Amino acid sequence: MPRIRAPHPLALLIGCVLLAAALSYMLPAGEYERREDPATGRRVVLAGTYHRVEASPVGPFQALVAIPKGMADAASVIFLVFLVGGAFTVVDRTGVLRRAVYWLVWRVGRREVLVIPIMSVAFAAGGVLENMAEEIIALVPVLLVLTRALGYHPLVAAAMSLGAAAVGASFSPINPFQVGIAQKLAELPLLSGAPFRLAFLAVALAVWIWGTMRYAARTRTAREAVNLERVEPLGVRGASILLLVLGAFAVFVIGVLRLGWDFDHMSALFFAMGVVAGLVGGLRVAGTAEAFVEGFRSMAFAAMLIGFARAITIVLSEGRIVDTIVHGLFAPIGQLPVALSVLGMMVAQVAIHFPVPSVSGQAVLTLPVLVPLSDLLGLSRQVTVLAYQYGAGLCELLTPTNGALMAVLAAAGVRYEHWLRFVIPWFLVLLALGAVAVGVAIASGLQ
Repeated sequence: MPRIRAPHPLALLIGCVLLAAALSYMLPAGEYERREDPATGRRVVLAGTYHRVEASPVGPFQALVAIPKGMADAASVIFLVFLVGGAFTVVDRTGVLRRAVYWLVWRVGRREVLVIPIMSVAFAAGGVLENMAEEIIALVPVLLVLTRALGYHPLVAAAMSLGAAAVGASFSPINPFQVGIAQKLAELPLLSGAPFRLAFLAVALAVWIWGTMRYAARTRTAREAVNLERVEPLGVRGASILLLVLGAFAVFVIGVLRLGWDFDHMSALFFAMGVVAGLVGGLRVAGTAEAFVEGFRSMAFAAMLIGFARAITIVLSEGRIVDTIVHGLFAPIGQLPVALSVLGMMVAQVAIHFPVPSVSGQAVLTLPVLVPLSDLLGLSRQVTVLAYQYGAGLCELLTPTNGALMAVLAAAGVRYEHWLRFVIPWFLVLLALGAVAVGVAIASGLQ
């Protein structure tokens, strides 16, 4: 029996845009009232205020207009992908990254089994600390050099980068864009329940790494023969560029965690890094500019997918049916026993992440509804946050409306259905682990 092939990523996202428009004719329009929340600085819904509003169906042409609107709405992220991609193309043009990767491959020798755990932990740390996602897109070419040198399938590059980061973010005790916002909305102390989350984070990451290594071993081909004698040494110039790249990442982490940097700050930082790397690497002004243009060209498709994915949310918002979907999914949960209600919350969060692919946006939309409901049920607010965190966060691994996921897969040359065949079993395992964590939290009285 032939395997079903998923449509081209661009066709898939356009189909999702048109489906969202069709749903605006099928579902009743409705909205929650909203207020400014001083704790998060965002507009949040008011529980119990859902009401029907005048229908606002989105026509076919209006749905297409949502695509350039999505590009504009995601402009900061798209420009980040372009500028970071250009910067790393400049660094790659100097030859430093490839020489460093080949040196690493030579050094690990027959211990290359350690590469996947080390890289996965590094990217998972990015997910734990700052919900790393779009930043990974521009790193895919470098990761492909590494995986190909080791004889691994390109999917491994996506799994040990974006996949590990998504798992880290989902089980993180400190991710400011997910658990941080959720705990503020639930009026819980920041970092509360951190030891509990860290324990399950370790288990979840071990599961993901094992699954990635298992796939890598099963699909491995002959590794490239790396003769270090043929690889030029880094030298002072190469070492300086490598330190420049590492320094840029250090500044990036500090900027996000301490200075409140957004995507524009990150874009400026890596653009400056690329310019300096090109000049230090001897490319001169013309060579550096040409390398940036080449990087822009290579990142164009991946960057555009982010805008197309954002268009889906815009259509649902213009059709005024996002709140209807949330209300329809959460209303029946109050009728369930406590243990089942929290599992119902997780399942509902999974479903909601398709039309609302932003984890922070989903927190702002759903937690103000779920927190009063959990109080009525006698359910700990911490457990409610866990249900949101695991349900919404793990969906980052597979939802086609996640622009970062689709862009990474496109940059790695991995078909979406191929990724789904790999990720769905592990997604279900991790979701089951999240359900176990929620059960343990209820039994232990986690607050």
